[in-house]
Amino acid sequence: MPYAIEIQQLTRRFGAVLALNHIAFNVDEHVIFGLLGSNGAGKSTAIKMLTTLLKPSEGTAKVAGYDIVRQPQSVRRSIGYVPQMLSADGALNGYENLLLSARLYGIAPSETSTRIEEALQLLELTDSAHRLVKTYSGGMIRRLELAQAMLHRPKVLFLDEPTIGLDPVARHTVWDHLLKLRELYGMSILITTHDMEEADHLCDEIAILHKGAVAIIGKPSSLKAGIGADATLDDVFAKYSGPPEQSGRLNATSETRRVAKRLG
Repeated sequence: MPYAIEIQQLTRRFGAVLALNHIAFNVDEHVIFGLLGSNGAGKSTAIKMLTTLLKPSEGTAKVAGYDIVRQPQSVRRSIGYVPQMLSADGALNGYENLLLSARLYGIAPSETSTRIEEALQLLELTDSAHRLVKTYSGGMIRRLELAQAMLHRPKVLFLDEPTIGLDPVARHTVWDHLLKLRELYGMSILITTHDMEEADHLCDEIAILHKGAVAIIGKPSSLKAGIGADATLDDVFAKYSGPPEQSGRLNATSETRRVAKRLG
């Protein structure tokens, strides 16, 4: 059975700092997989390597069947990526952002209009397609970024903290659309998140990183059952992610406030 993602002893060093320590696991096709961990655990480093933005120091991985070291261009053509930082251009309207993405992805001009209209309808942005993105709410911007990332029908979609800074209604709306994308297009989705409710609601399987290594991997229901009858995913996270460091807590709070301010 083919995997959407195959990770083989993936390692990254920044000088003397070992950011990711020989992690290895596979992600099945057509699932939503969560990568959890405290700040500094290695989540962002892992996702940057899997999306070919950062080269591994050791090991490798395959994404959609392509090697991230030897076939980076093929990987990029097969994935969608929504970074934590906002990527939509506020000086353009929603349709123009999608048109730019279509050109960057090499979508045929004969298909572009249909693809954009389908994406706008799916993400419930048709009525605001010709408004400047700088007038969008945070939730609308996230939905537009999802529309951009899925426009070329990627096999694997990567989302780095997709709902950070969003209010509960906007957060749940993004969840609903992620589930729709998986159902309609059979995408495999990998998300990083600090939100245990989000991981429990969306993810078929999760891995918790601690100090750059995989501490535990499994289905949320199985991991909770392993802790106790009334355990939550917060309990699982607390057990396997280790005690939070003060600097990590301060950095997390600061980053959340910055993102929330950008999203409005």
